Order: sequence, then C-alpha cells, then structure tokens
Amino acid sequence: MKRKIVKIDKEKCNGCGLCVQACHEGAIQMRNGKAELVNEDYCDGLGDCLPVCPTGAIEIVETEFTKQENQTHDEGLSSSLESDVSINQKFLQCGCPGSATQTISRPTVKQHHEAVVQESSHIDSQLTNWPVQFKLINPYSKFFQDSHLLVAADCVAYAFGDFHQQFIKNRKVIIGCPKLDEIDLYYEKFLTILKNNSLKSITVVKMEVPCCNALAMMVKQAMLEARMIIPYSEITITVDGRIVEN
Repeated sequence: MKRKIVKIDKEKCNGCGLCVQACHEGAIQMRNGKAELVNEDYCDGLGDCLPVCPTGAIEIVETEFTKQENQTHDEGLSSSLESDVSINQKFLQCGCPGSATQTISRPTVKQHHEAVVQESSHIDSQLTNWPVQFKLINPYSKFFQDSHLLVAADCVAYAFGDFHQQFIKNRKVIIGCPKLDEIDLYYEKFLTILKNNSLKSITVVKMEVPCCNALAMMVKQAMLEARMIIPYSEITITVDGRIVEN
C-alpha cells in the first residue's frame, strides 16, 4: 500500500521555517538551521507546507508500505495485550498527535453526585445563533453584526465541561475542524464576515493538538487581510478539559 509524504531538499532549504508553521501535524522541525521531516508517520501528505516554501525545497513523494509492515498492522489488531499507545502508533497512518489514544480519569458517579448535589439538574444552553458549523454558516447573517464572536474547534465542546457558560455565553458561535474540513473555505467565509460586519471581539478556543493551531492562524490571517483591529483572545484546552495557562 502506498501513501504520500513530503520530501525536503536540504540543499535548497534556506532555513526560513515557514514550512514548520504550516505543518499542522508537527512533522517538520528545524534542525541545524534546516527544515527536516522528523517523523514520516506524522506527515499526512496533504502538502500544506508546499505553497509557503520560497525556494521550492519541498515536494510530495510516494512511499510504499511493505507486506511485512502491513502484516504487523493486522497482527496488532488482534492482540489484546498491547497498550493503547502501541496500537495507536501502528494503525494511524498519518500518526496525527490529535488522534492519539488517551484514557482520562474522572471522579466516580458517587463523587460527582456529591460534588454537584447543590446544583440544578438542568443546565440551560447559552447558544443564540444557528447554524454554528463553518460549512453551514451564512457569512451575511445579520446576527454577526455588533457581536462578540467565538470561533471554536469542534472538540472543545466535548473536552471542556463548562463550555456554554464560560465561552458561548454572550457570544455568537462558529465551530469547525481544520483537520477534517477545508481551511480555505473557512478563510473565505471568515474574511467575508469580517468585511461585512462590525465585530466587537473575537475569541478563538482550540484544542492543544497541533492541527488545531490552523484555526487560530486562519482567523489572524483574515484579520490582517481585512485590516480589522478587533480585540482578540486565544484559549487552548487540553484533552482532559483544562485551560492551558500562558
């Protein structure tokens, strides 16, 4: 089975580091002043790093999975003794850090009940606009006008328990996944929103995984192109539901 990865010509690389920023998977790093593909498993072969390289040092190549490697993959699936991490490393072709398997410890049902016994059993939604998905959003929707805008990664709502009260409340919401969707579509829509509405603030809430950084980069680039000076804040959430302190 074949898969695509990037290949970097170190002779052509001028060490600008733009490809490192463009790589959402964290597969490229700077070493000794040159860009280097440090982990082929992390590279998804999409080539987001190609257009930013000023010297043409990057190309897409195909690599072959050998029969022995594929057999190892199949054998691993049937082994119940391997750890989640080992299985994850063998079967995720792209090796994306955001797909890494983790088990998160939580309080028992009894402990949780005791902690919230004084709280209401019903929590009201704070959502005041629909739709919320980037793909479905109409950039000319009137609810954007004079609003505080929240741009959030899909996974945040599942990882962060108080998402509605802490982030959605008093904001209009757009959600999306820069890993699974077309980031160019996001960009064009967001640029249109900026140019056609007077926003009061923009808050980006993303996950700690590398591919999520593209969401914040997209928002900031659109603000630069639209020449919009708007109060901006960026918040990162860990996979176990904590806010990363800057």
